[in-house]
Amino acid sequence: MFLQTSLTQVLNGDTLAQSQVAVQLAEDTADKINLFDMALKGGWIMLILLLLSILCFYIFFNRLSVYRKAAIKDPHFMDRINDYMKNGENKSAQIFCQATASPLSRIVEKGIGLADHDVKDIQLGMENAANVEIAKLEKGLKGLSTIASAAPMIGFLGTVIGMVRAFWEMANAGNNIDVSLLSSGIYEAMITTVGGLIVGIIALFAYNYLVSRVDTIANEMESFIQDFTVNLEK
Repeated sequence: MFLQTSLTQVLNGDTLAQSQVAVQLAEDTADKINLFDMALKGGWIMLILLLLSILCFYIFFNRLSVYRKAAIKDPHFMDRINDYMKNGENKSAQIFCQATASPLSRIVEKGIGLADHDVKDIQLGMENAANVEIAKLEKGLKGLSTIASAAPMIGFLGTVIGMVRAFWEMANAGNNIDVSLLSSGIYEAMITTVGGLIVGIIALFAYNYLVSRVDTIANEMESFIQDFTVNLEK
């Protein structure tokens, strides 16, 4: 009984010691690995991905600023325009649109300039103006879409290059092949895939969000066109 108890204590002590060693190794590994060091191991491909990420954030925040300015903050904008038009003050309505200075107000200004034409011609002219404004709002979105699709491919290219380099080094090692030589090469190669996926995912979410904002503004344009033409017919 005494021997069994002693053996149990020894085994428990060994298990505890092994657990402490494992925890210590994990902590040491965590201290040694950080994102900056990992990025550096990716090589020149990571520099390209960094530039793409900077371009992605620039396009996103630039377009976001434009879309915020595109919105008309005056909820009574169309009411004031309609009042001007009913009183025959077309010039005042145009000046008010110019003072508002937004894509939506420029479309309405186009309609005011065609007020003496047929309603269908006015609607067509405003829709053409809306298409021009939407094209301006979509500026840069194709670049963001390209980054979303190209970044993962560039990361995968870096992985392939890294794998080729790793096997080339193993081939030159001759009989002195070390498993760590291959594992290190694969580790460095996979970093570029991770980087490419991160940049691609961020760009994809940013692109979809901006597209939804453009769609919202386009719907507002359509609503303004309908409101303006309906009031002209009255």
